[in-house]
Amino acid sequence: MLLIFGSRISEAIINMVTFVCGYCHQQAPQNVIKRSNRFTLFFVPLFPFSTKYVNQCTNCGGLTELTADQARHSLEWAEAQR
Repeated sequence: MLLIFGSRISEAIINMVTFVCGYCHQQAPQNVIKRSNRFTLFFVPLFPFSTKYVNQCTNCGGLTELTADQARHSLEWAEAQR
């Protein structure tokens, strides 16, 4: 019997905030991205075993890792701005 298993990373933009980038020092929109590493069986993603959040500058592409609390706070802040 042959089992084909592995992992796949999926990304989703969960929020966009605007502030000064730490890399290019320009005020630009920043994408808050959720990266989930999923276990796959026969190329079908089954469950996530690792989740990370990053902040990506739309001007220079610089990446900054975020904690889950920081990502959640960005969502709360965006809701308060509406």
